[in-house]
Amino acid sequence: MDQPNPTIGIVIVSYNTRELLRDCLQSLQSVTLPRHILVIDNASRDDSVSMVRADFPQVKICALEENRGFAAANNLGLRMLGFAPPPPGAARITPPEFVLLLNPDTVVLPGALETLTAFLQIHPRVGLVSPRLLNPDGTTQTAAFRFPTLTMSLLEVFPPGEVLPGRLYNSWWHGRYPQEQNGVEPFPIDHPLGACMLVRSSTIAQVGLLDENYFMYSEEIEWCRRIRQAGWAIWQQPHARVVHVGGAATQQFRRQMLVELHRSRISFFKQHYRPGFLRMHRRITRLGMLRATLCAWYAYRRCRIGRNELRARLWAYGAITRL
Repeated sequence: MDQPNPTIGIVIVSYNTRELLRDCLQSLQSVTLPRHILVIDNASRDDSVSMVRADFPQVKICALEENRGFAAANNLGLRMLGFAPPPPGAARITPPEFVLLLNPDTVVLPGALETLTAFLQIHPRVGLVSPRLLNPDGTTQTAAFRFPTLTMSLLEVFPPGEVLPGRLYNSWWHGRYPQEQNGVEPFPIDHPLGACMLVRSSTIAQVGLLDENYFMYSEEIEWCRRIRQAGWAIWQQPHARVVHVGGAATQQFRRQMLVELHRSRISFFKQHYRPGFLRMHRRITRLGMLRATLCAWYAYRRCRIGRNELRARLWAYGAITRL
């Protein structure tokens, strides 16, 4: 017997991505499942809010006065969907059976959300499922990862193809799943890229919301760590496909976001790893920043980058070294 169509709550956190957000919301119009779409706007200055109100009146939008970060904004959306006790005297909201956390720089291809939903309905011990992400040119985007290891720390700052052999890039050692590049069957993963994740309501009720101590980056890794520790499985379903531009919001502050990436990783390691791991990670990272600093000066001396770019790189590498 076919299972009834569940209602899907969709939370999209936006920051200065008006045209990409428009494409994202337009792609959701083909979804056949009942859905409630929430856009949490992190104080955009590009008229994203007015665009949503004018072009997508069925979408509920919450315009924040300041950028609260990815985790806090998603949590606000989750609370609006019922994942929090109601205020005194207010009626309790029943959360949807499934929640999709979706980036605004995505296009959900026809049938993708239905495929993800069906996967969770068939597999009751899977708490979170992600699609196969595609680059705008249709190639597969790396979106399935192992939890961080020291080998991954090394390969991050001494990149395969530049320092170490390029064949390591898509390998298990670099935290990748080789079957993602050419496989067609669903497979279990440690965590996905956070651009598109469908989560079971009962999983959220058990493990809680995202950790708001993370402003940007690693919040989905930390969430998935708790989901896995609670006994839920996490899978990628490659038959569901979503186009992901990537970095649309973070590229606006590229060097600052690089520092924030490393800051969030250290927070994650402090929270879930042994002190010895963190010490080794810091040593590896400092060596990597020393290499990056020397490479920046070399590029400047060869006139490959200008003085402003050199300053920006040196500031970022120095800030990361001091973390």
